[in-house]
Amino acid sequence: MGVAVSGGPDSLALLLLAAEALPGRVAAATVDHGLRPESGSEAAMVTQVCAELGVPHEILKVTLSPGNIQAEARAVRYAALGAWAAGAGLDAVATAHHADDQAETLLLRLNRGSGVAGLAGVRVRGNVPGSMLLLLRPLLDWRRSELGAIVAAAGLVAVDDPSNADPRFDRARLRKHLAGADWLDIPAIAASAAHLADADVALDWAAAREWSECVAPIPMGLAYRPQAPRAVALRVITRIASELGEQPPRGSAVARVFDALLVRQPVSLGALVARPGPDGWVFTKAPVRRN
Repeated sequence: MGVAVSGGPDSLALLLLAAEALPGRVAAATVDHGLRPESGSEAAMVTQVCAELGVPHEILKVTLSPGNIQAEARAVRYAALGAWAAGAGLDAVATAHHADDQAETLLLRLNRGSGVAGLAGVRVRGNVPGSMLLLLRPLLDWRRSELGAIVAAAGLVAVDDPSNADPRFDRARLRKHLAGADWLDIPAIAASAAHLADADVALDWAAAREWSECVAPIPMGLAYRPQAPRAVALRVITRIASELGEQPPRGSAVARVFDALLVRQPVSLGALVARPGPDGWVFTKAPVRRN
């Protein structure tokens, strides 16, 4: 099994637990994004800890493109971990997501008006984005403080990433406020994220059934005869857009299409045109304009 270790307290605790539970069956990797001068020495520290534990370790250096640094870092990180695991012949990669992460993500997305898909917490088992490699998150029932205690008991000093307290980032600001809100039950909030993940899977199942029963090909497009509730129909419309060559549309755009068709008004979605028909809705590509 592969373990992603940044050098922070959460991932160091995961490394210690994995090495204890699976002696001789663990490999570790640290992704060095090169965003801070200290990143190289921090990765080297993980190498030393892994050597003491008898765990093979590799440093994966990556380069980020300009733009949304956090989103880009996540995408590049998972791509690097996936390539490393495939090259090492590993069956799975584990990350140190925990209950506090789940709760913070849910609260951040509630504040942005996300739907069920956005509010759904990560699951214990999934896939590394863009691949079929198994992604494990074995610490989702653990608190951040518990993981920190494991690292301290081992006599290790974890990396202190200043971005975790940088008020420019929403998560850092939220984390600061949560620290003083002892009336909030973090494990309960994390459990709600898990329940929403179950609901997300159920909606996907219902949308797949709605697709098979209510969507049919037509010349130049697809026809949809909606039968399911709104939440399911929105997912079907999203899939229609994808099947007809559109990039995945924003949820607000899909909702706008649904609401317009419900009152029998034609509406556009990217390069698609959706129109009410005699027996449902018709989605086709917009005609190419000629100069």
